[in-house]
Amino acid sequence: MSGPRLIMYHKQATSARTRFLKLPYGGVCGFEALPEGASLASGDGESENLVSHPAPLLREAESQLGLATGSLEAESGYRCKINWDEGSAEVYLAHFTSIDPPFDEVSAQGATFIDLTQARNLPQVELALLRLAYEHILG
Repeated sequence: MSGPRLIMYHKQATSARTRFLKLPYGGVCGFEALPEGASLASGDGESENLVSHPAPLLREAESQLGLATGSLEAESGYRCKINWDEGSAEVYLAHFTSIDPPFDEVSAQGATFIDLTQARNLPQVELALLRLAYEHILG
């Protein structure tokens, strides 16, 4: 099993506008491109005996993005698994806790916020993960 991945988003409190963080490599599953042939695993992975906890992943993401500790919070109830020929990884979802997206901080790291409609050129597996994330966010 490879290291876990993280999808990060910001939801505006007043308008509910939701934006996902697109990372410098061009995708949304932090922090490097998924391997060729990666696909969404069937089921929710709840039968796994050993799962990772997202807290260290959140702290690492905050550090890589130059954000203060506590800038990201994990979304409970969202955990997906992706598989590829040589391995697999869990994917978690986290939201930014700030009122406004941290545009300047992420831009300094080469990342940007995108709307869901701007994600159409992402690999199919990332689109599937975003669809599940968006459904989770909307409730």
